[in-house]
Amino acid sequence: MNLDLTAEELAFRDEVRAFLEAALTPELREAGRRATSVFMDKRYSLPWQKILHAKGWAAPSWPKAYGGPGWSEMQRHIFSAECARAGAPSLAPMGLRMVGPVIMGYGTEAQKAHYLPRILSGEDYWCQGYSEPGAGSDLAALQLRATRDGNDYVLNGSKLWTTHAHWANRMFCLVRTLAEGKPQAGITFLLLDMQTPGIRVRPIITLAGEHEVNEVFFENVRVPVSGRLGEENQGWTVAKYLLEFERGGGSAPGLKVMIERLRRTARDAGLLDQASFRRRLMETEVAVQAIEVSEQRILAALSSGKNPGPASSMLKTQGGEAMQRIDELLLEVAGLYAAPDQPAAREPGPNIPPIGPDAVLTAMPRYLNDRAASIYGGSNEIQRDIIARLVLGL
Repeated sequence: MNLDLTAEELAFRDEVRAFLEAALTPELREAGRRATSVFMDKRYSLPWQKILHAKGWAAPSWPKAYGGPGWSEMQRHIFSAECARAGAPSLAPMGLRMVGPVIMGYGTEAQKAHYLPRILSGEDYWCQGYSEPGAGSDLAALQLRATRDGNDYVLNGSKLWTTHAHWANRMFCLVRTLAEGKPQAGITFLLLDMQTPGIRVRPIITLAGEHEVNEVFFENVRVPVSGRLGEENQGWTVAKYLLEFERGGGSAPGLKVMIERLRRTARDAGLLDQASFRRRLMETEVAVQAIEVSEQRILAALSSGKNPGPASSMLKTQGGEAMQRIDELLLEVAGLYAAPDQPAAREPGPNIPPIGPDAVLTAMPRYLNDRAASIYGGSNEIQRDIIARLVLGL
């Protein structure tokens, strides 16, 4: 496979590189470098989104008709790679990458006209109401009840692990509108305002000490029927469409940056002299290279109009597991200084490995946060089952 860029693609890469060099402030670069999650703090992601929006680059995958740049698959890949290389903060994916494309596919003209510009500008900040206490990977088991009352649905129940619900002013939510029959057949997809009376958000503080996820409780919450996306009881179809965007997307550019950071810090700490560590690092690097080749194949398929199908499950599984292996190795490099919050460990000293304050500050939080990479978006066991059925015919 020829991975070399064409002359036009090289010119586009140089344009992106020059823009990032000029647009990224020192504060935004530091935020990207010290990120401990795929979900960036809103105080950094939203200002960066506004800069990109002014350039017309906030939503690389969106068509021009809806305010996107209308880029090719390869241009989007190049942009992602250059953002990772430059250390740009990630943007909140729930609006731009998830519900936005679904509104394009299933929304009414009025819904598209209202929501899409607000997603692009960042005026609406979204969270995802999917998982519940008894419905995670088995999402069809959800029980948040939505009872029709005139022009409203009345919601009662709860959602769990709702990322950034404490910042969001909008939620896309799966609710149960029919209790009888096959569970998937009684689910409806709703768009709702988080300021609606009866909604209560309770924080969940993670092992890393971070407030990223929440519980959300609904008590007689009235959501207009006009907020429904698709038909009543057809939300499972909409949800599956959305999961293609959640599970897809390039992972190799960010993983390659993580590998380089790991190699640099391991060299500073003297661990590259250890054969066992060096072997594990090289094995992980080979895995990332394989992911990159797979992504290139998928890009070629998408460019020719083909659906990636179960390939998105493969990349989701391999990308998440490679990220976890990198986290484990970085944790080994940071050693005892990764676990506690020690101000003295933030700067190299006579008794501290010279691996830099960023590695010390982020190694343990990243490790703990990324353990969820094999669960969110559909657990890796679910992904392997999809691959077994659709690829191997088992």
